[in-house]
Amino acid sequence: MNLSTVQIEKPEATNFILGQSHFIKTVEDMHEALVTAVPNIKFGLAFCEASGACLVRWTGTDDAMIALAQQNAMALSAGHSFILFLGDGFFPINVLHAVKAVPEVVRIFCATANPTQVIIAESEQGRGILGVIDGFPSQGIEDDEGIAWRKGLLRKFGYKL
Repeated sequence: MNLSTVQIEKPEATNFILGQSHFIKTVEDMHEALVTAVPNIKFGLAFCEASGACLVRWTGTDDAMIALAQQNAMALSAGHSFILFLGDGFFPINVLHAVKAVPEVVRIFCATANPTQVIIAESEQGRGILGVIDGFPSQGIEDDEGIAWRKGLLRKFGYKL
């Protein structure tokens, strides 16, 4: 068995969700869940089929996000994984519940805009995701100033009163 990392390639501010599901029906069900949760959402979704033709199945509402999803799914080539890229102005916090509620979704590895490396195991049979490296190492413990900054940021974004 070999271990490797795959860097997720994307524009710096682009958010994505990486997960695993269990059935080809994921593609259509997730599309429906996303457009229901956030009308006019811009996204691209790609799903790595793990049997049969073993194709990257895809859908979306934005050509650039679809291309990113297809490119990164091919780089991962890990059975039953999916990668969902969100267009500018759309964030995981707004769709993550809907994504997790899709019956075929088994797990979420990450939801982020950070630089991300995916740890891949490869055997004679295929490839699988072991985990992710999302962002950078911790640099310390937040102090009172950091707490005030965090609370202010959440209020600025409208997530807290």
